[in-house]
Amino acid sequence: MATYLAFEKKIEEIQEEIDATLATKERVNLETLEKDLEKEVTKTMKGLSDYQKLQLARHPDRPYALDYIRLIMEDAYEIHGDRAFRDDPAILCYLGYINGQKTMVIGEQKGRGTKHKLKRNFGMPNPEGYRKALRAVRLAEKFNIPVLMLIDTPGAYPGLGAEERGQSEAIAKNLFEFTNIKVPMISVVIGEGGSGGALAIGVADKLAMMRYSVFAVISPEGCAAILWNDPSKVEQAAKALKITPESLFEHGLIDDILEEPLIGAHRTKEASAQLLKAYFLEQVKALKELTVEEMLEKRYERLTSVGAFSE
Repeated sequence: MATYLAFEKKIEEIQEEIDATLATKERVNLETLEKDLEKEVTKTMKGLSDYQKLQLARHPDRPYALDYIRLIMEDAYEIHGDRAFRDDPAILCYLGYINGQKTMVIGEQKGRGTKHKLKRNFGMPNPEGYRKALRAVRLAEKFNIPVLMLIDTPGAYPGLGAEERGQSEAIAKNLFEFTNIKVPMISVVIGEGGSGGALAIGVADKLAMMRYSVFAVISPEGCAAILWNDPSKVEQAAKALKITPESLFEHGLIDDILEEPLIGAHRTKEASAQLLKAYFLEQVKALKELTVEEMLEKRYERLTSVGAFSE
């Protein structure tokens, strides 16, 4: 069954009426109900607060990296392990084809249900996950294969074992190494982009965000706890952090916003996957028109422009 958030309740009620009408095979009010649904979706989704957008980014029905991989890739083959410690299930690496284009896809996977959430560590990678991603990217560079990275994590795992194995070093090394990888690299925030856990696979020629995704240095809950020691301030924190695609695009921190269907990717997985696929292929085509030197120079300029200001 579909899950509806508190602000989606009217949408749920109309959808239930539509489902009931379809079940009885009575089409009398179907057209009216569908128009009502469209109006309610527009009214609800166009007036969302930053905190409500955060809730959508974390929606339990929202497509995860593995959902997109299954929807857009053909002949996908998973790559395991960092060749140093172990395989980290929180980060997926798949080699395959997207519309005939050989591609390496790297994604952070949260998992559904208790069993899979535990297996994927709730989408919080350990250092071996980031080292696996770096291994996959180097493999893609060796065979001149473009890379698509799908960001969706509350953050890198902060556990004792992760720190002992060099969590910060693993993230920093990716930031450094990815700047000079000689193949097109596209990164898309598909859900929650949390802190260094997101940055570690966010260094690319193009960084985009889905309409209902977020990108932040800290979660609004963490921010509210540190600044006010008050969990009730979470909505205020979400607004102050400027975590939405619109705010980040305005400040030049991302390149594009992928306008997933207004009702959200959690209701339109196939359409959202096709949007992601089209964006990736379009950007790869444009980057292939550049020489490697031009591509790396543009990547360097993009990364060094972050935080630039003039008085």
